[in-house]
Amino acid sequence: MGMVKLFATPSSPFSLRIVWALKFKGIDYEIIYEDLSNKSPELLRYNPIHKKIPVLVHNEVPICESLVILEYIDETWKDTSPYLPQDPFEKAKARFWAKFGDEQVIPSFYGYYMKQGKDQEEAKVTILANLKLIEELLYEKTFFNGETCGFLDLALGWLADCSGPLEVVTGLKLLDEYSFPNLCAWRKKFLQIPSKIESWPDQETLIVMYTKMKERRKSEK
Repeated sequence: MGMVKLFATPSSPFSLRIVWALKFKGIDYEIIYEDLSNKSPELLRYNPIHKKIPVLVHNEVPICESLVILEYIDETWKDTSPYLPQDPFEKAKARFWAKFGDEQVIPSFYGYYMKQGKDQEEAKVTILANLKLIEELLYEKTFFNGETCGFLDLALGWLADCSGPLEVVTGLKLLDEYSFPNLCAWRKKFLQIPSKIESWPDQETLIVMYTKMKERRKSEK
């Protein structure tokens, strides 16, 4: 199916989901790490509109925006481990909640961990309300897709992958088994998926990265 390259950064939840999808499908790829403070000419050439990662380059054709990339991967390599729902309604619902995750959950999640004082308390109220909605999607399900990992699991996988390291770095906890039993059970299952275990970066590396991120945020104040 040709050469595949991924422009990404290890700390980006948007990059992580693409790595998982490629590994989930068993697709060989080359990863190019970007310094977002000094973006490469290649990244700017492949994504001249938003100038952001991730960018998937397949046979020198760039595909941008992580949720779009997820769909492209599944539709291009459709014979191997398909993860998009086949039913039109289920597919539309998965797209809706993936977008909700990107536009609502991610900002409130990182806001809670990285802000301080009143701003942090306001972010906590918002993220708890958002997580309750996500919790309900998992009612009597192992994964968002049912019994197997699917599109929405990959889209929301950052929540399983990043929550633990951020809790360690900040000493703040959101996902407890009393308040979010479904999400906690899902997090454990998601982190046991072989393609995820082999993924990058590991939890210890994320802890180091988030520690540096938080220290940098403090120094900017």
